[in-house]
Amino acid sequence: MAEVEVRYQVSQGRAVLTLDRPAVRNALGAEAIEQMLAALARAEADPEVRAIVVTGGGEKVFCAGGDLSSMAPPDGFLSGHEGRARYAELLAAFARAGKPSVARVNGHVLAGGVGLMLACDLAVMAEEAELGLPEADRGLFPMMVTALLQRHLGRKRALDLLLLGARIDAKTTLAWGLCNRVAPRAELDAAVEKLTAQLVNKSPAVLRLGRRAFFAAEDLAFGSALEHLNGQLSMNLLLEDAAEGVSSFLQKRPPEWKGK
Repeated sequence: MAEVEVRYQVSQGRAVLTLDRPAVRNALGAEAIEQMLAALARAEADPEVRAIVVTGGGEKVFCAGGDLSSMAPPDGFLSGHEGRARYAELLAAFARAGKPSVARVNGHVLAGGVGLMLACDLAVMAEEAELGLPEADRGLFPMMVTALLQRHLGRKRALDLLLLGARIDAKTTLAWGLCNRVAPRAELDAAVEKLTAQLVNKSPAVLRLGRRAFFAAEDLAFGSALEHLNGQLSMNLLLEDAAEGVSSFLQKRPPEWKGK
């Protein structure tokens, strides 16, 4: 059996996916990517899970990126190309998931690890952590991370990270809009808990519909996006949870979500 490289734990409506490869700074090798995809699918299928948390084992590194030792697999070029496509599949899987995700960035986030962090809907970062894309210094370019970075940053800041490879600290990461919260390491779990508690207490049906509408509209022209979102609003109004949300607001009571 393959070694467990992604630990999976469910507690209080949250599935915690921990990339646990301390010997290689939580790098994403082929097996780790497959296990992360499987863990995402497991969380998606579990009705008890309302939010997904992704983190790294230990305190020093969230994820150091791709495992460079597996860049040239023995099965040849095509096998390597298809294997690297699984990393792209992992990034896309977060957008396709029906449940919100939070990156618990416990330490430095580098190279392909930046893509993993940005693929999550929200991110909470330890204030001691740094973010960087050092691939150009190694004769590589963070190709697939670029797709997410372009959607989070303007051209100048994105190219600053991609071309120069310098690290930025957590406060700069926050100021640039690449994470949502920064907390001292001792308070990181509390900050993640507070954020995910808000997600868990919302209608899962509304969040599922809303997230899918968000990602579908992201690359549409403005007029097409408005038309698509108008249709999604009509679907939203058909949900039982929409009627419950309005009723509970008018009656000044907490909503009782049915998830449909």
